[in-house]
Amino acid sequence: MSLEGVVGAGITKRPPQQCPDARRAEAHEGTVEPDAGPWIARKKVTALAVCLVALPVLMTTVSRRRDAPWTAASFWPLAPTSTQGTPQYSLLGGLLVPGFDEGSCLSRYHSAFYRKAMARSPSPHLVKRLREHEALQRRCGPGTEAYRAAAARLGSSWHGDGDGSDGAACRYLVLVPYRGLGNNILAMASAFLYAVLTGRALLLDRTTSPGDIFCEPFPGASWLLPRSFPVRDLQNLTGEVPESYRYLVQGDGDGAPAPAAAASSAVPRRRRRQYVFVDLDHSCTYHDKLFFCDDEQRFLRRAPWLLMRTDGYFVPALFLNPAYQEELDALFPRKDAVFYLLAHYLLHPTNKVWGLITRFHDAYLRNADERLGIQIRVFDGDAPFQHILDQILACTSQERLLPDVVMQEPRHPPAAGGARSKAVLMTGLSSWYYENVRWKYWQSATATGEAVSVHQPSHEEHQLSGYTTHDMKALAEMYLLGMTDKIVTSGWSTFGYVGSGLGGLTPWVMFRPENHTAPTPPCRRARSMEPCMHGPPFYDCRAKQGADTGKLVPHVQHCEDMSWGLKLVHPDPE
Repeated sequence: MSLEGVVGAGITKRPPQQCPDARRAEAHEGTVEPDAGPWIARKKVTALAVCLVALPVLMTTVSRRRDAPWTAASFWPLAPTSTQGTPQYSLLGGLLVPGFDEGSCLSRYHSAFYRKAMARSPSPHLVKRLREHEALQRRCGPGTEAYRAAAARLGSSWHGDGDGSDGAACRYLVLVPYRGLGNNILAMASAFLYAVLTGRALLLDRTTSPGDIFCEPFPGASWLLPRSFPVRDLQNLTGEVPESYRYLVQGDGDGAPAPAAAASSAVPRRRRRQYVFVDLDHSCTYHDKLFFCDDEQRFLRRAPWLLMRTDGYFVPALFLNPAYQEELDALFPRKDAVFYLLAHYLLHPTNKVWGLITRFHDAYLRNADERLGIQIRVFDGDAPFQHILDQILACTSQERLLPDVVMQEPRHPPAAGGARSKAVLMTGLSSWYYENVRWKYWQSATATGEAVSVHQPSHEEHQLSGYTTHDMKALAEMYLLGMTDKIVTSGWSTFGYVGSGLGGLTPWVMFRPENHTAPTPPCRRARSMEPCMHGPPFYDCRAKQGADTGKLVPHVQHCEDMSWGLKLVHPDPE
């Protein structure tokens, strides 16, 4: 039952159902003797008041999960609210701000009801910088005079110094994400952190339809790049274009000869660039990755427009830049909390996607005593493989995530309704793995007496990145994985990185098989819930030489699933 309009800052309308005494009083309203009127009126008011006070507690009592603790949030209509009516715990410790139209994006404030206590809390400095960045987006975003002026200069033959001194000192980062939705989400979080660190307004290319699956994150501003943006065909930009950062570094940064056309120009090459394009594909070159070093950031600060193409998570490389060290330490005292906090600030599913999430959760996961997520990604083709199934079963058994089964039916089964329940959420393109795991726990009883149910929201059979309906299902499944209690993910999978990161869950990572053989061991517990950077730099910005970047600072280490990748971990205390 919806409680909207019944309890809140005040009573705005009568509830659709009323107490029996009140209904009987109303039924006889026209036949009451004149001298009984005041007594009847007082009785009606008293009965209605008692009903209104009891209704929230009654609804909470009958609808809460069996294992949910009694907290202030259990009585959410009565919980403390912000000055604008939003419950304080819905703001995630200050990560979010009140004032948005809740009905236009239900997930923004309601997602707090679907998770346990926050895995990591935002630092006061992060909250402060987020409010400052929101003001920047409002001042410089689409529809403002500052944006119109900057876009007009970009589309003209203007060859200014690019120091942002004219106009409103607005500088921009245009993100061009590509590949799968998991890649896109990791790119968004990374680009947003870079925008905060460098004071740039973040705008997203619309090619991947982010507006169909994500709500606007900034109050009073849009992060969607206007369709009239002067630079066209952003998805096809590469590091070979004259405006690319790679081109500039090769010609100016390390003594390499510049192309003849540029060398013969009377205008310095760096002054002629209307924008700088940075290609941070996971397979980008050495020169592209110099982007992460301090000297090159000083050059990039002069560019009013920075166009960035990336398909992954590059936050670990930012932690290697000495110029950002102090600021990042203040933003994230816990180094394993970066993606978790950024994602919960930035990425809120639209109402259509949120409906997919909540309906599945309420139908299949809510009432379980424990929930386990298993995310499956196969890189060797769409056909199912027995060795992948063997790996899943070995991992969940050896790590005691799922109970073993017995070959004979127990002589004394548990009493009806008394068995502990475990819901398994499986995600993947194929339904074959789900069907086999479900059959295992249907045909045989568990050795522990637990009741295991297995569920899979969808099985698309083939990845269809960029198709809105496909991406909506994918985002719903990522969020559902984040609502589990424990999670197993596939190595190398950005889908798995997002699912575990959203839930604040440190995953058990299944190693990528080789030669169609299940690896030994089949999985291991990750050191943190942070995603892996697949294409890291191999250059020490301080020493100006090549280096093993997984050994430069204690909080940036190599990934469990990709030996050359980098991830953030929170170092153990000395």
